Amino acid sequence: MNAQGKTNIIEAIFLSSFGKSFRAKKDKELIKDNKEESIVEILYEKEDREGKIKTILNNKKEILINGVKIKRLSELLGNINVVLFYPDDINILKTGPSSRRRFLNVLISQLKPNYVYYMNLYLKNLEQRNKYLKQIKFENKDKNLLDIWDENLAECAEKIYKYRSEYIEKIKKIINDKHSNITDGKENINIKFLSDYKDKNDYLRKLKEEREIDIKKGYTTTGIHRDDFEVFINEKKVDIYGSQGQNRTVVLSLKMCEMEIIKEETGNLPILLLDDFMSELDSLRIKKFFENIEKTQVIITCTDLINERDKSFFIEVKNGKIFYNNF
Repeated sequence: MNAQGKTNIIEAIFLSSFGKSFRAKKDKELIKDNKEESIVEILYEKEDREGKIKTILNNKKEILINGVKIKRLSELLGNINVVLFYPDDINILKTGPSSRRRFLNVLISQLKPNYVYYMNLYLKNLEQRNKYLKQIKFENKDKNLLDIWDENLAECAEKIYKYRSEYIEKIKKIINDKHSNITDGKENINIKFLSDYKDKNDYLRKLKEEREIDIKKGYTTTGIHRDDFEVFINEKKVDIYGSQGQNRTVVLSLKMCEMEIIKEETGNLPILLLDDFMSELDSLRIKKFFENIEKTQVIITCTDLINERDKSFFIEVKNGKIFYNNF
């Protein structure tokens, strides 16, 4: 049954891993109506350590690891590595580039905390540059002062591009095998990374060339904030020519690549969070997918029982409450 609170469990784990929700845009949306705060506690265990993460949401957000309040979000990342798949993830391919950038950002930030630092710094400078572009347009401010933000953006872009291109290459090396396993060898998959960035000097040149356009529009039209990647199945773009099932299977393949990369770099498989993932998939693809994740800790929400039950533990969620049943 839907709307019972199953996804809240997935969301609590994701929140404890990343410090933010994958659904809500604002933390206050995670607080129940007529309540002043929300508290989430997670106990986790790895081969080399165990710990507790506590997140308190009220008029501000506090995160404690083993009772110690963290000062920066980067201190949280990597304690619990997760890979999430939920229904809206099909939009990674179907909608605009922001969904695909978010996929890359989630993967890289778990493994490279510096990436989060450079991303935040880039976005801060981008916001300031866009604000100044409007001041140039409406208040006749000095255009030459844009050099300050251009230089800052180029410095950050160099780091961000390096991380993104590195991880796109990692994905490209393994995704064809992952996807072939799910589709029984019937589909070949390829990825193409699209970016405005080549090198720092070229990046600065593009920003200067586009200044008049940027001033007219009031925002920065070129930069790594517009990065994207395209996915092809049998040499055809999936978002245009692929079926709903193929789109979803590609997203699963991307998620399995994410899992493999995290395992290679940390030595541990991440927790796989699957929220209502089986709709749009035929029985063969579901079977092949389960064969590829049999050694992984998986938490699945669904409205019907699944057949892969030999090593499974089931709980039922009704009206936000958990019931332990034998089914």
